[in-house]
Amino acid sequence: MVVGTAALAALVGVGALLIGAAIAWRWDVAQRVIAGVMAFGAGVLIATLALELVAEAHEAGGVWPVALGFAGGALLYVGGDAWVKRVAKRRRDPSDEPSGSRNATARRGGDGSGGGAPIAVGALLDGIPEAIVIGLAAASGGFPVAIVAAIGLSNVPEGLAGTVPLRRSGRGPAFVFGLWGGITALAVIAAVAAVLFLQGASGATVAVIQSVAAGALLAMVCNAMIPEAFDEDHWATGLIATAGFLVAFALGELL
Repeated sequence: MVVGTAALAALVGVGALLIGAAIAWRWDVAQRVIAGVMAFGAGVLIATLALELVAEAHEAGGVWPVALGFAGGALLYVGGDAWVKRVAKRRRDPSDEPSGSRNATARRGGDGSGGGAPIAVGALLDGIPEAIVIGLAAASGGFPVAIVAAIGLSNVPEGLAGTVPLRRSGRGPAFVFGLWGGITALAVIAAVAAVLFLQGASGATVAVIQSVAAGALLAMVCNAMIPEAFDEDHWATGLIATAGFLVAFALGELL
């Protein structure tokens, strides 16, 4: 029963990536709308990592496990992002495109920086620890509504923002939905594994796991979401991100 609850909770929370991907695939979403969604999602993610992940990790394990996990998660994301961009750069020949064309492609979310892969890297690096958190929460108190709602609300913009550049760079539906579906499947497995193997883990271990997710989230927000949103809709980015933070905060308090 607990295993099933954890698997369902992870499927709903992390699987929201597929909802965002489906929206982006079905409709040609305007870049300004994508920028707004990314700004809103950035606010939600900041609220999730600050009010849920880091706070709970500190309560469970103290300062040093949080610092270790947070720094490690940020380094993992930045390193993975750099590797993805390097691989993408090797696969194309910049001399085949005029400079203006390359700049336009980067601005509209093409493959100039690896397409949507940096966001996918962030979704993977924070999705697995998030799923572990979901599994542990399910093991201790039933279906974790507040955590799942916050994670799901943040994953819809991630899926949308990551899918649009993948689609524009020529990726097919099998690749796109296979990518997000694979991340979701790994998250479900991680949630189940948390129930089976981590229920008796020390507070420090749980704190490190939660903090890895938080560090990867913040690095991804700063590197991939806010710059893109600001570039397209700079005057409203701060307001929209603030709205996302407040919505996530309210959900966490009310649910």
